Amino acid sequence: MELYATELMGVKTYDVKGNYVGRVREFFIEPAEAPNRISHFLLSRGRFQPLVARHNQVASVSDGKILLNVGEKALEIYQPNESWLAVQKDLLDQQIIDTRGRKVVRVNDLDLAEQRSNGNVELRLTQVDVGLPGAVRRLLQGVVPSKVVRKLQSQLPQRSIRWEFVNLIEPDPLRRVKLRITHEKLEDLHPADLADIMEELSASERQSIIASLDEQTAAAVLGELDARLTTQIVEDLDPEKAADILEEMAPDAAADVL
Repeated sequence: MELYATELMGVKTYDVKGNYVGRVREFFIEPAEAPNRISHFLLSRGRFQPLVARHNQVASVSDGKILLNVGEKALEIYQPNESWLAVQKDLLDQQIIDTRGRKVVRVNDLDLAEQRSNGNVELRLTQVDVGLPGAVRRLLQGVVPSKVVRKLQSQLPQRSIRWEFVNLIEPDPLRRVKLRITHEKLEDLHPADLADIMEELSASERQSIIASLDEQTAAAVLGELDARLTTQIVEDLDPEKAADILEEMAPDAAADVL
């Protein structure tokens, strides 16, 4: 059965003995370990400290609840980890780059698939929903029964992007390294297409992408941008990186920037 990220938020979680543990408030991907596997679930417990369940502690996900294969005492207290990608915080309602469609889109929901592993259930991120169905789910989740929402969404046009064609935007260079976010996929795009994408991003997002491209690609992209925007980007770059990019640009274009 196909699952959606919005449907998992807030579901009740029970331990191996059937005792209530808490509700899912967030779940994470650990890119360094597996780029599309849900690795940890954050479980809130009211006034108590939240717990975290690992992917290999999940026995099943069905009927609006999660069953664990361990007791509550086996779960650890949640500690924030910058190398984890938070589904709700970092993905839902955030802008991403569709490298196949060559455009910037906003994430409405995420499609998840169950995968059996050593008797446990792992959830794998398969697609990013950028269409109306995902928007409807987020709007009606918790207000209208899931069965009704699913019936309604089935009548709407689908618009999804496979996870492997998604390029994340993370302005913080340190966190980008921790999350293993690269822009190698973007380097395969035509400079004009990448320039069009850049124009849709914020200043910090543009800097994030240009700073991570090789100098030759960055120079080609800047050559496709408006001169004023190019100047702004170059001025905010590390001086050494900026100099290397300018060396790759056509003399006339580099002179305009300077």
